[in-house]
Amino acid sequence: MNVIFDIGMVLIDFYFEDFVRSRLDESAADAVIEAMWKSGDWNELDRGALSDEEVLKKFILHRPEYEKEIRLIFAHLGECPKLREYALPLVERLKAQGHKVFYLSNYFTYLMHTAPWVLAFIPMMDGGVFSCCEKVTKPDERIYRILCERYSLDPTQCVFIDDTQKNIAAAEALGMRGILYTDQSGEQLFEQITKQA
Repeated sequence: MNVIFDIGMVLIDFYFEDFVRSRLDESAADAVIEAMWKSGDWNELDRGALSDEEVLKKFILHRPEYEKEIRLIFAHLGECPKLREYALPLVERLKAQGHKVFYLSNYFTYLMHTAPWVLAFIPMMDGGVFSCCEKVTKPDERIYRILCERYSLDPTQCVFIDDTQKNIAAAEALGMRGILYTDQSGEQLFEQITKQA
C-alpha cells in the first residue's frame, strides 16, 4: 500500500493565528491575520509562482498601516511550525510494515528554508510533492496526478491523509482512499491507515 500524507496540521502543527496573537496586541494581530491568513493570498505562497517579496507586498496592500507588523510576522514564520511527536514513529512503523510512504503538501519554499527541522520525516519517505515546486496546489487534481505519475502509483492502491475535506474529495475522485485528519492520535491514525491494507 502507498500512504500519502499531507504535512501541515497532520505531521506538523502550524497554528498561525495563535502564533500571531502571541507576538502582537489584539488589534494588530487581527489586522495581520486578516491581511495574511484570511486574504486568499496565502495560497500564492504555496503555489510558488510569485517571489516571497511579491506575496509579502500583496499582504501589505490589504492593511498597509500594519506593514511593519506584517513584515515582522513574515520574518519569523520559521518559529511557527512544530513537528508532531508521533510523526517520525508513525512513518517508521508504516515503513517497517512494508508500506511506501509519500507526502503531498501545499507548502512554501520560505518555510522549508527557515524551519527545515520540522521536515525531519522527509528523508525517511519514498518521495513526495510540494506545491511550491510544481506551481499548483491541492485540491487541483493535477498535483495528485503529478505524484502518481512521478512514482508510478496506482491511485486505487493509495491512502491519502489530509485535514481538509476538499483535498480528500479530490483524492477520492481519482480513486484513492481518503482519511480526514481530525486530531486523531498517532495510534488511531495508524489503525485507520492500515485497517484495509
